[in-house]
Amino acid sequence: MNRFRFGDSDESASDLDDDTSGLPFPEPLSRASFLSPDFDPATYLSSLTNRHQSLEDLRQELRDLDQLLSRELLDLVNENYQDFLSLGTALQGGEEKVEEVRVGLLAFQRDVQSIRDKVEERQKEVEQLLNEKKRLRANANIGRALLDFADRVDELEKRLMIGDHSAHAPGEEKSTDLSDTDSDFLESDEETDDEDPQNGDAAALVSLKRLEHHIQKYIYLTNLSSRIGDEHPFLKSQQQRMSGIRSALLLDLQKALEQAKQAGDKQDTKTLAVLRLYKFMGEDTSAVSALKALKI
Repeated sequence: MNRFRFGDSDESASDLDDDTSGLPFPEPLSRASFLSPDFDPATYLSSLTNRHQSLEDLRQELRDLDQLLSRELLDLVNENYQDFLSLGTALQGGEEKVEEVRVGLLAFQRDVQSIRDKVEERQKEVEQLLNEKKRLRANANIGRALLDFADRVDELEKRLMIGDHSAHAPGEEKSTDLSDTDSDFLESDEETDDEDPQNGDAAALVSLKRLEHHIQKYIYLTNLSSRIGDEHPFLKSQQQRMSGIRSALLLDLQKALEQAKQAGDKQDTKTLAVLRLYKFMGEDTSAVSALKALKI
């Protein structure tokens, strides 16, 4: 059989020597050559120009290589047939796995919701406790204010010698007791000396300084009652005592006007001082009535 270098024309085949025993035997085609990512058939064939092989032999070798690869692929599929079947079975049972995952997620979601509900419930309990604390604190403040109110009413009644503290002799003036040891409530010697001796005992005279102090205490009680709420049951129960204090103060103011009328040269000054106390107490109407009654 005639041999020639791959790429020579068939016409030059007759020029070759029929003795081909001295030519190198071509090596088998390498599979690695076909695995290159940039494999190009024309480039690959041009690299075979040095192979001492006919074109038909090259074609046959490529066919043999193709058949070999096909058999290997078939053998590979047959050998791994059971694995392919088990893979299909595993995929068919995937619904159960998905369902298990879904059930697990639902259970986790319920647990999270349960924890969230407990947290929200605890939050509501804390808010209720805080509101209860505020309410108790407000009630405690009101309680302290009521105790302060009761103590001040009792003290003012004692100073005015009214109510349960009116243990004075018949005819004795209630609010003119000079036994009070507070120096703020004692009149100066000058004020005592200026009084008309025709009024009799100086102890019967109304001290404007002490009366003003009593009125201040009364005003404080009215303001405290307004802050607490005049409709509070305890304060409503104290209205009679507050009315008694008001009447005692108005009586002392009236007596102070009577004494101012008899003050001689200081009549106008003392009268204006008493009227100022009427105004401070908010009893302008009572002042007008007292002035008309005394014809001042």
